[in-house]
Amino acid sequence: MSDFDLDLRTVEEHIDEEIDIEGSIILGMLDGTTPPEEWLEAISKGNVLVLNVDGDVNELASGFARDIKESGGNLVHFRGFLLVTPPGVDVSTDRL
Repeated sequence: MSDFDLDLRTVEEHIDEEIDIEGSIILGMLDGTTPPEEWLEAISKGNVLVLNVDGDVNELASGFARDIKESGGNLVHFRGFLLVTPPGVDVSTDRL
């Protein structure tokens, strides 16, 4: 048998820890009617935005995109939708 050192007490201590996940997935329209500050506030609270883009995505997202990127968040335009995530939430595009 191999010499395998596993500290089960340490593992058990972490099993009972509550995972603190904040935020929701917010579905919305990116059509220029919602002020950029509202999108920024939603992201700052840990929410993920899935926005149906109605118009030019670069123009419509210009009011908040730079702030999201600078804070460590992500913006991904995919099939007419803009996915916006807060810092720490990545969007994997590996399967595209």
